[in-house]
Amino acid sequence: MTASAGQRAEHNTAADYPALWPVATRWDDNDHYGHVNNVTYYSYFDTAVNGWLMSTTGVDIRDLPAIGVVAETSCRYRRELSFPDRLQVGLSVEKLGTRSIVYSLALFRESDEDELQLAATGRFVHVYVDATTRTPVTIPTEIEAAARTLVVPS
Repeated sequence: MTASAGQRAEHNTAADYPALWPVATRWDDNDHYGHVNNVTYYSYFDTAVNGWLMSTTGVDIRDLPAIGVVAETSCRYRRELSFPDRLQVGLSVEKLGTRSIVYSLALFRESDEDELQLAATGRFVHVYVDATTRTPVTIPTEIEAAARTLVVPS
């Protein structure tokens, strides 16, 4: 798939992502129609990004003087999910700025054949702000170093 001017090509396989983070579906993720409700996909993205950051940096990111607040999210749904599906979230960084990080994400369903099936792709923007004043600040060093490992050429 090629990208038009100003857009990044979408990555569709687990190999396109430098990191994978496991996320479990829960019984209450399913809605009345028997599949994972659309808003829950955003929770999976948020859990994966923050869990990966904490694991990779070895720091409880909630204790840093600057925090990443979500400024933008999007999700493109590809495949229905349902409890008890096992999931992996693919993480990459589309853009690493001085005050913000743009993540490119994918949600994969683990199959019985040990394959990862694309269920959704998403975008997640963290803007870093002072934990007290909520004014924009530079990305903390620990976060910037970790995010750098996820940068993928467009």
